[in-house]
Amino acid sequence: MHLPNIPAKAFSFSAVVVGYLLIDDLTANEQNALGNWLMLTAQVLCTNAYYKQVQMERSETNVNKTPNTEETIIMMEKMMKAIQKELNELKQQKS
Repeated sequence: MHLPNIPAKAFSFSAVVVGYLLIDDLTANEQNALGNWLMLTAQVLCTNAYYKQVQMERSETNVNKTPNTEETIIMMEKMMKAIQKELNELKQQKS
């Protein structure tokens, strides 16, 4: 499915027109049920699209900022030293 290639205002206005057309054919409860269903559908689309944007941003960041092996080794050594320090402090507290 592809969205129509029309101006944004016309696209938004089409939703207004469809909404007004449905008002007369539905009871208040039916309008409420359909409205909630449409809002849930919209939330699913928005959530999915946003998460795809996050994934694309992460992959672009990772490609542009991939640390080299030396940087990775240095970072891991710092992490190991910090963990060792914490372990030593816990051992001292236990004694």
